[in-house]
Amino acid sequence: MLLGLVTFIQDSLLSPRPDTVSAGAAAGVPPPDQQIHLLDMLMKGGVLMIPLGILSLIAVYFFVERYITISKAGKIEDNFMPMVRDHITSGNLVAARSLSKNTNNPIARVIDKGIQRIGKPMEIIEKSMDNVTNLEVYKLEKNTVVLSIIAGIAPMFGFLGTIAGMIQTFFNISITSDITLSAIASGIYVKMVTSATGLIIGLIAFIGYSYLNAQIDKVVNKMEGASAEFVDILQEPTR
Repeated sequence: MLLGLVTFIQDSLLSPRPDTVSAGAAAGVPPPDQQIHLLDMLMKGGVLMIPLGILSLIAVYFFVERYITISKAGKIEDNFMPMVRDHITSGNLVAARSLSKNTNNPIARVIDKGIQRIGKPMEIIEKSMDNVTNLEVYKLEKNTVVLSIIAGIAPMFGFLGTIAGMIQTFFNISITSDITLSAIASGIYVKMVTSATGLIIGLIAFIGYSYLNAQIDKVVNKMEGASAEFVDILQEPTR
């Protein structure tokens, strides 16, 4: 009898209760095989997913292009400034000019402008080098504003898609008079895909824009450091 009682308790605990199963179905809990696939959600996002996709491709292109350019601008031979120092202190300005002119780097172009102005007052030399620095910074910042624009307008496109989807959903409800929770939720969750996509694209574009600006600041610091070192070289006595 005791063994039969234990068996009955185990069967009662392990077997699903009918009311529990019906309650789960009534609550709208999906079966385990019903899953939301990312690609299906993106396809259901609507027409505005097309401009969002284009914006994402543009953001990736300009980030990669600017990243490569800025990375090259920040790389220069470690012996560049020591060689410039040796040429200038020895009075060999032709060799110094040839070195800076044949080095394809914004830092070298700043130094080249300073070498061209040797013999003029120090204020003119520094001013000329500052002008070249500003021009090189402008070249480095070219097209980075595109990422800033995408970071601002991508979420707006997403919200616009969601609002358009909401309008369409409620318009359909007004026609069919189907105000069940499943009808409303099925229309809303799909249209919110555009908002999520726009926010993700905007966030990635903003992070890329901030990262590129940080790299540009590093290059600017190198140019300013090279300019200050060049001024110190000019104040050293020639050999």
